[in-house]
Amino acid sequence: MDWELLRERLEKTLNVPVKSVKWSWDDWRRDAQESGAGSLAKGGEVYFFVQKEGQDARLFTVREDAVTPVERRLVELMLEAWNVRDKKSPVTVSELERKAGLVREWFREQQELGLVQAEMPDMLVSQLGLYSTKIPLLLYGDYTTARRVQYLELKKLLESFFDAEITLIPLTDKEWLMLAPENILSIDDKEDRDPDEETQEDLLAAVGYGLHEMLENEWVGECHLAVHYPILPSKELYAAILQLRETMMLGRTYHVGSTTHLPWELQLEKLVHLIPEAEKAGFLERAAQRLDLAFDPETLTTLEHFFQLDCNVSETAKKLYIHRNTLLYRLDRFKQETGLDVRTFNHAVLVKIAMLLYKVTKRK
Repeated sequence: MDWELLRERLEKTLNVPVKSVKWSWDDWRRDAQESGAGSLAKGGEVYFFVQKEGQDARLFTVREDAVTPVERRLVELMLEAWNVRDKKSPVTVSELERKAGLVREWFREQQELGLVQAEMPDMLVSQLGLYSTKIPLLLYGDYTTARRVQYLELKKLLESFFDAEITLIPLTDKEWLMLAPENILSIDDKEDRDPDEETQEDLLAAVGYGLHEMLENEWVGECHLAVHYPILPSKELYAAILQLRETMMLGRTYHVGSTTHLPWELQLEKLVHLIPEAEKAGFLERAAQRLDLAFDPETLTTLEHFFQLDCNVSETAKKLYIHRNTLLYRLDRFKQETGLDVRTFNHAVLVKIAMLLYKVTKRK
């Protein structure tokens, strides 16, 4: 293995001087055991283990203040991977999990800095092979903390579902980021469906609903899933994770019964969520009267289906398994109680917003 070539590449990547030095093997082993890692900070320098050469240890050294903690761990992992490749040994599962953990740590560091945009370090992109377009999905499992989900168990299950290699990143004990290849959107032609009539949102929604059903039945039981548009991870992963978390929060806040959350269906909820609490309460008072009576469970269910089906009376009646006249009676009764006719555009918008705010306010 040409370690001088590796040193030059590392120097170019870090954009800081990287020196190659030798220590006696006994000295390195003694000091490294104390640090418990593949690197050692000493005298303002960080020393990285490269390989054992007889009775010596080959090390790379850089200034301690020239590398961040994440970069330091990345260099350790890169040198370990080169050693594995040199010995022609396969990459272990634990190594894959460690790589995924580096993404989690990098993400947390950017959050602590208060950033809203951040590009992944080149070494991190390279370690996980995140050069091509991926579809990000965020999974939250409502399982107890006593049940620890195994990384390999979940990764195998996901790859079986997608029939493709998946990048899996544990963000917290219950929160998992999945990066699926973009081509999963074009493989579902088995049913009699016209691909030309399906939008990207339709395909993403189908993936989300199918994945959630599988996970809920075969994995952890109750869970939530948020879906995102395809991204280029090296440039957009950080922002995508933030948006996925926002989608998850909005879906769980404004649609309690839903478990698969799609950002294009939550745009109004996103705007409403930004309204100050005092203004929300004032809007509810102005928009409708006697809401506690008007928004009974039956009426809420009726209106939700009515809006989901684009205010189509016939389709809503079919969905609710009621006669068309029964639906019209319910809408007329709502108009009498609130003064709002949801069959008109302006009133429908007001009632839709009032419903979103009412459900949140009622739970509080």
